[in-house]
Amino acid sequence: MRKVLRTAATGLLLGLSAPAVVSAEMPGMKGIPGMRGTQHIGITVPDIDGAVDFLVDVVGCESFFSFGPFGPFEDDWMTANLNVDSRAVIELITVVRCGDGPAMEVFDYDAPGQSPTPPANSDIGGYHVAFYVDDIEVAAQYLREKGIEVLGEPKPLTGTALEGMQWVYFLAPWGMQMEIVSAPEGIAFDKESDRRLWDPRN
Repeated sequence: MRKVLRTAATGLLLGLSAPAVVSAEMPGMKGIPGMRGTQHIGITVPDIDGAVDFLVDVVGCESFFSFGPFGPFEDDWMTANLNVDSRAVIELITVVRCGDGPAMEVFDYDAPGQSPTPPANSDIGGYHVAFYVDDIEVAAQYLREKGIEVLGEPKPLTGTALEGMQWVYFLAPWGMQMEIVSAPEGIAFDKESDRRLWDPRN
């Protein structure tokens, strides 16, 4: 169990000065036996060819292979195993990898009642994917030149455990929130602890 003391979370998100995040390991921590880390992240897109092209040609990911379809099934296999409508069909899954990070499974679903709008970060189940870059200003300008909507300018995380990092959000062509981050000199937490967050440069 982890005890986390947090203050001024709004400042952390907006890049404003705020007290650092303090965390402490508590005795009796539990976990999935043998858990090693994140193997893949799954995303569902409206146009799998266009999404994979974006991830490969703009972001710089590598496409590995595709498989499918799954369904339709006559029973409730899709509900029982994937928590979706029993009539849902996965037309195709394409696996990509973006630099030194986990794989991404890109899903093409056809399902009754499917929402065409990605969740906002403020929605329950909202999410985003962040990519580490060496120079955030260069990366943000590159995205703009590719016609990608970048949400403002890179922002610092001053006064937090992530001080030293800058971040900025951008939107994939289908509206999914993505982010680029950069911390060339490391983050404040690294100077105060022997524990380390995952870093694609290592």
